[in-house]
Order: sequence, then C-alpha cells, then structure tokens
Amino acid sequence: MRQILGVCAALALSINMAQAETALKFTLDWKFEAPSAPFFIALDKGYFKDEGLEVTIDSGAGSRESIPRVATGAYDMGFGDVNALIKFIEENPDGKVKAVMMAYERPPFAVIGRKSLGVTEDPKSLEGKTLGAPPPDAAFGQWSAFSTVAGIDTGTITIENVGFPVREPMLAQGQVDAIFGFSFSSVINLKAQGVDPDDISMIMMAENGLDLYGNVVMVNSDFAEANPDAVKGFIKALIKGFQDTVSDPEAAVTHVIPRNEVLNKDVELDRLNMAIAQSIKTPAVVANGFGGIDPAKLTQSMEFLKTSMGVTTPPAAEAVFDASFLPPKEERMLP
Repeated sequence: MRQILGVCAALALSINMAQAETALKFTLDWKFEAPSAPFFIALDKGYFKDEGLEVTIDSGAGSRESIPRVATGAYDMGFGDVNALIKFIEENPDGKVKAVMMAYERPPFAVIGRKSLGVTEDPKSLEGKTLGAPPPDAAFGQWSAFSTVAGIDTGTITIENVGFPVREPMLAQGQVDAIFGFSFSSVINLKAQGVDPDDISMIMMAENGLDLYGNVVMVNSDFAEANPDAVKGFIKALIKGFQDTVSDPEAAVTHVIPRNEVLNKDVELDRLNMAIAQSIKTPAVVANGFGGIDPAKLTQSMEFLKTSMGVTTPPAAEAVFDASFLPPKEERMLP
C-alpha cells in the first residue's frame, strides 16, 4: 500500500511540475508604471504559478505597438489598445490576434494642457493652439473622430510630432500648448515635471462624446488554440491581480517600484488611483463585472473609428473579442 501511495504521490508531483512548465511571454503596452501593478501582483503572489504558468512580462513601446508583437507570435499574449486592434484586424483578416479581456472599460484618452497657456477643460479651447502628438500614441489616434464629435475647428490647430520622452517636458516648458496622452500618465508626469496641478487642464475624450473602449489583453490565436487552459488560467490570475489592486492601491504600487528605479511611490499611487477611477472601476464594470464587453458598444464604437482610423469595413465584434476565456461574472466583480 505504501508503495502504491508513493507512486501516486510521485505521479501527482510530476503532473504539477509539468503544468508549471507552461511558459507564457507577455508584453505590456508601456514601461513599468503603477497601472501595470495587477500584472506584477499576479506574478509576485503566485497567481500565475497557481494556474500552472511560468510568465515573463516585458515593457512595451506604446499601446499600438504591442499588437504586432502578439500577432507575429513574438509574444503569446499582450496588452494594447482595442481600437488599434480593430484597425489591425480589418487590414489583416487572417492576423493571429484577438482580445480576450477588457481592462480599460473607458479609455484614458485625453488632451492635456495648461490653463496658463489658454487650454481649459473645454475642447474648443484647443483652437488656435499647438498640440504635441507622438505618432504611435493611442489618444492621438482618435483625434479626427474626437475633433468631429467635439466640434473643434482643426484648421486653426498646429500638430507637432513629438517623441514620448519629450512630450511632458515640452508642455512643462511651454513649447506646446497641450499634448495627447493617457490621462493617468501625462497628468502625473507633468506634476513630476514641477507643473502646478492647478495649472493642468484635462480634456477627457470619453467625457466629450467619444464613447470607446480602451486597453485589452490580447492573445496570439495559435497559442490560444494550442493552450486554451493556459489562456483561461492567465486571465483568472490577472483578474485576481486587478481585484487586489483596486482593494489596496497603496500596496499594489509596491509591486512596481522595485522594477523601475526612477519611480516615486507617491507619484505612482496618484497615477494608479486615477487609472482605477477613470478606466478600471467604472459604473459599467461595477454593474457587470470586470473584463467583459458589451458587443453593442464595441460595434457602435467602430463607427467612430471610420473617422479616426480610416476603418471602412469594421470586423464583427466576435472577430475582435473572444469572451470564452473569461471566468463567470461572479468571479469578476471588483471590490
């Protein structure tokens, strides 16, 4: 009997070890900052490991740039802008990438300016101004649609191409009047540049007529087909990371700080609280649970993309988002 039990125990151990050997490469959309805390919580607390996953997480170069990383198979899964993903799928109908979890139910797309430079929370205050725009920026990608729904006269506006590293410094120095960016990135970075918070104005696109979704978790289709349980396990673990983040933002930022030596804890906590309030724990998420979508909203959002991104034949919602990997709603509620 002892011999049989010993064999069973060894077999169980070997099965567990085999499960733990499922490697998964993940790319973020941006560098390691507070909004990436849920991913590192799931890593540090062993949530991924509990699902039999060995996850590696790399930084990104923009919420559009992560899409081809996943589509080509360079990464198994990634984090990126669903609107750019829609455009990618239209142009690459056989592209091997699909969204499987919504993270930012409302996008943090914003135009951020300074009141001392004449920019207020009124979108029309941008008229006659110079705006700094990194070409790969997801917020800038929605400019044509946003300017249309907000009634902005773009003929009076100068768009200056700028790099991500100099975007906030240029606004802080008054070299541009406003910039495109994620609200919780650019606003916090401006404060870190020494700009008086009372001088910062924030024009949120979602609050001014542009009803879109934001960032999603994506998967390479070949990887998903070969490893469906790994994808389900990754999402289950990551949702726990988001739940922990919302429950205790101050503790959450401690999982990011050691990974980026230039970060300031107070600054990152401010950034994370903005992300939670504006994009993660929205009224729709409180009502319907985290991670899913409303197919009707996703379909309607593609009408805006016809203007902003030149989408002419929008893909079906199910070609963009696959909800089959999500756990039940009751397991996706945020605290």
